[in-house]
Amino acid sequence: MNTGNHGKGRRPMDRLEAFETMLADLQRQDRQEKQEMERLKAAGREKSATYRQYFANRMICSQMLALYRKYGLLD
Repeated sequence: MNTGNHGKGRRPMDRLEAFETMLADLQRQDRQEKQEMERLKAAGREKSATYRQYFANRMICSQMLALYRKYGLLD
């Protein structure tokens, strides 16, 4: 994950590139955590702390992606 200077003093194209990188990271994280949750569920570990943490992370990702859709930044 790239956590550069958070947009301070960046040119508009640099900020756009940072946004695109952040979005790709968020989407990748969401996919990976979904797969891991499916694996844990298949193993009967839905009540584990790990499963619950993935669930919480996916809720945050879903909220962020919903905001991107709301503002027309994501299809």
